[in-house]
Amino acid sequence: MSDTQSNNTIRHDWQLDEILALFDLSLNELIYQAQTIHRAHFNPNQVQLSSLLNIKTGRCSEDCSYCSQSARFDTHIDVEPLMPIDEIVTAAKTAKENGATRFCMGAAWRSPKDKDFAKIVDIVQSVKAIGIETCMTLGMLSDEQAQQLKQAGLDYYNHNVDTSEEYYSHIVTTHTYQDRLDTLEHIRDAGLKTCSGGIIGMGEKLEDRAAMLMTLANLPKHPDSVPINQLVPVAGTPLVDATKIDDFDMVRCIAVARILMPHSYIRLSAGRTDMDEALQALCFLAGANSIFYGDKLLTTANPTANRDKTLLARLGMEAV
Repeated sequence: MSDTQSNNTIRHDWQLDEILALFDLSLNELIYQAQTIHRAHFNPNQVQLSSLLNIKTGRCSEDCSYCSQSARFDTHIDVEPLMPIDEIVTAAKTAKENGATRFCMGAAWRSPKDKDFAKIVDIVQSVKAIGIETCMTLGMLSDEQAQQLKQAGLDYYNHNVDTSEEYYSHIVTTHTYQDRLDTLEHIRDAGLKTCSGGIIGMGEKLEDRAAMLMTLANLPKHPDSVPINQLVPVAGTPLVDATKIDDFDMVRCIAVARILMPHSYIRLSAGRTDMDEALQALCFLAGANSIFYGDKLLTTANPTANRDKTLLARLGMEAV
């Protein structure tokens, strides 16, 4: 183990060759390094639970190739307007009763319009009032919008970088990588906690995965939460026929993310329905310590709450 990893120094100057060298380690050595760092900063037997609700579905103007909610693709999803506040609050209360400590709300927009923003503020305030952490993902934000969400009491804002800057134009053409980074800057400047990660299995090379993690690790402040998603191919999207990644690719990505960002919650996110329990346990060993809880992630399936409770109990882990 290098001095950089062994002393758990928080770095923002990672180089691509260093990260590729981590990916190239034997799996045993990589997990050992990641678990050692994980234990220095977290209880290794605890997993943070978040619940995710789609509060506005479909008709997004963007062309993200993985997304079922783009208006440009025929994915046969049911388009739904912004949900009434009372329905959102009820869902948040249920999530809290089931053990979630953070309630994440997603709306399929390029960016929220002024006519919707007052309601978004009301939603944040109403959900925050039940005593649960709040998170939103609404697309790109202006500096003013980020400030308003902070004032409303929002805790986290999710805005993934998805992949490397070099590969980004193969996945999205309706906005730029810099647009993503600008929104993350607005979130940090407002004092919101950031949730930002990526998706693997979109046809990218290993270098793209390493570059994506380098982007996150070299931000002025590491994201508080880093979701690592495995692509869930959706019929009607350009990536429906993407080749499934090797199981150990997810484990390696989790482990490298943990080494690069020691204080961040690393979330084992989309794609868990295709993972058996042993693979999920290996991801926890590699440094994952957060999951989405509930039977749906926006429009795609997720393991049921009872299944997750059973798995954590079998592993001797507790939800926090």
